[in-house]
Amino acid sequence: MSAQLTWFKSSYSSNDGPECVEVALTPDHIHIRDSKTTGGAQLTLPADSWTHFLDSLRVA
Repeated sequence: MSAQLTWFKSSYSSNDGPECVEVALTPDHIHIRDSKTTGGAQLTLPADSWTHFLDSLRVA
């Protein structure tokens, strides 16, 4: 990836706990990583797959 990503945590996350997921958004993809290993592996998904995943979590 050539562009610098801007990572953020959920507004539900706090700095008190050791476990956190960070997300970076680009026009076509969502990048996901573990906040404890920022230089490690990351998961990259097409934006529509991420939208579908979030929609599946919503309570009807």
